[in-house]
Amino acid sequence: MNKGCPEEYPITLVLNGYEIAVFQLTKQDLEDWVYGYLFSEGLIICEEDIEAISIQEDQGVIHVQLAQPFSAEDFFGKKKHYTAGCGRGVTFFSMTDVKGFKKNTANVSYPLSFLLKKRSEFARMTPMYIETGGMHGACIIRKDGFIEVREDIGRHNAVDKIIGYALRNRLKPEELILMTTGRISYEMLSKAAKFGFPVVASRTAATKQAVQLAKYLHIEVIGYLRGKMSIFYTSSGRVFNDLEMTVGGSS
Repeated sequence: MNKGCPEEYPITLVLNGYEIAVFQLTKQDLEDWVYGYLFSEGLIICEEDIEAISIQEDQGVIHVQLAQPFSAEDFFGKKKHYTAGCGRGVTFFSMTDVKGFKKNTANVSYPLSFLLKKRSEFARMTPMYIETGGMHGACIIRKDGFIEVREDIGRHNAVDKIIGYALRNRLKPEELILMTTGRISYEMLSKAAKFGFPVVASRTAATKQAVQLAKYLHIEVIGYLRGKMSIFYTSSGRVFNDLEMTVGGSS
């Protein structure tokens, strides 16, 4: 079977006239990505913090005007951390910054069977992956079963896009599950923690550093959601095993 090639483009993010970086992105849902990335980096805290966005796809540039002054000197004075994996990105958050995030206190509970069912639905809602076999996806899931999906060449970008969607629609993080197709790395878990997701799940693994951070911040992390299988990396009690055949574990 012939599949199309996944697309990626170099896109420059310009913030209040200052070039932040060049990112490799898939062009869909770029406005969501802007909100999600800037939120994850601590440059905005709500939708109203962005005054204007101009997306020039033909030139590969996104211009953003913040409602508040932006100190380029302070921002660029921070150490850059390049993210692991495809669609290589950059973050300016240090481990010290991340450990200062609030510990998650959401009082929610989900059966494992619900996550597995939604994982299957999620897989059917990723048209770019189905077309190319080379894309990542991220979605948010509400307890009533609602799913919203975003895709990108990079797993970090996909997560930023879905965070941006949630932020723009003023969704409450404590009422949402974050699910991704990619590995849950330290920086991925950091994005989830910054927004406030109490449960993070993936069809693949979580890194040791991500699990350590999740335990510290009281975030439930479930990996290898496939068929009736899963791995419980943390045990905050927000996901309970209601399937006899599930393989459980801890790290």
